[in-house]
Order: sequence, then structure tokens, then C-alpha cells
Amino acid sequence: MRNASLIMNAVLGAAVAVLYILYFTAPGIPEQLQAEYQERGEYIPTSTNIVYVNFDTLLNSYDMFFDLQKQFLEKQQQLETELSRSSRAYERQVGDFQDKMQKGLVTRSQAQQLELELMQLQQDLMEQRDQFTQELMEDEQVMNRRLQHSIYDFLEEFNSNHNYQYILSHSFGGPFLYTSKDLNITRDVIEGLNKKYQATRGR
Repeated sequence: MRNASLIMNAVLGAAVAVLYILYFTAPGIPEQLQAEYQERGEYIPTSTNIVYVNFDTLLNSYDMFFDLQKQFLEKQQQLETELSRSSRAYERQVGDFQDKMQKGLVTRSQAQQLELELMQLQQDLMEQRDQFTQELMEDEQVMNRRLQHSIYDFLEEFNSNHNYQYILSHSFGGPFLYTSKDLNITRDVIEGLNKKYQATRGR
């Protein structure tokens, strides 16, 4: 399931920009060069306060993620069952048609009419499959957006008491090869997210 990848890409998008900023504001940059960046509006002071959240751990511990994932999988199973039922019905009609043809139980005109009906059923089945696929894709996108907004909204509230300048996302295979454990606030964020979600879960 791609439920984490879309959110992760959106969160990690800012990380590349932050790396660019940190590179050009490193202590080793000459003052003259720093002044040039500042004149162009590209210089950011080096006194940044940065922490990070392990995004993989966050999703694997976020109650809202599991509830939404459960709802998604239940609907996916329901649609797959419905599609499978339609497919079996179509296959039965095809088998019945072939049996009648082999036994010579239908006239040529009747056979042509049955063929047209089977072709229409096949087209309906393909349209149903495409509709279900599109519906699940939309549901997954909405689920990802709900998760993303819930995390962003919480971090905005969370940061009002901490004043971090950057809260980065760290995950395996991401742009950060090393992060200090002292900067890891994942546990605090998970606790806060679940507490807020549980408080609004029944609404």
C-alpha cells in the first residue's frame, strides 16, 4: 500500500530546501560571501533550532493511520468481492453459451444475439473494474491528505510551545544520512498526535 509514500514525499520535499539553506549558512562560509547571499535574500542566520521526526516510526504508531488503513482495506475487500461476484456471473453465462452452441440448442440469430449480450456484459465488467480502481485511488488520496493535514496541524500547535525553526522528517532512504538522536522528538510527537486524535475520535 502506498499510504505512507505520498505523505512522506510531501514532508520530505521541504528537507531538500533545508539542506540547501544549511549548506550556505554553515560557519565555514566567508563573511563576504554570506553578505552577498544576504543582499539577494538568500542568507539565513546560522542560529537555527532544528529537530526531526522519524516518519516511519510515527506512522507505525499513529492511531489515526491504523483506523484509516482499516477502513480503506475493508472497502477494498468489499469492492474486490463485488467484482469477483460479477466476474463469476459473466463466466457462467459464457460457459452456458458455449454449451448451447456445442449442443446446437440455439439458432444462428439467437447465437448472434447472445454474443452481443456477452460482449456488453464484458464491457460492463471492465467499466466496473475501472470504476472500483478509480474509487480506491481517490479514497487513498483523501486518506493521505487527512493524515498529512492532521500531522501538520498538530506540529503547528506543538511548535507554539517549543519555537523550533525546522521540524524535519527523517526516514530510511531519505536525504539525511545521519541525524543526532538528541534532535529526535518522535516520541513526543506520537504521544501528542494520539492524545489529540483520541480526544476527537468519536466526533
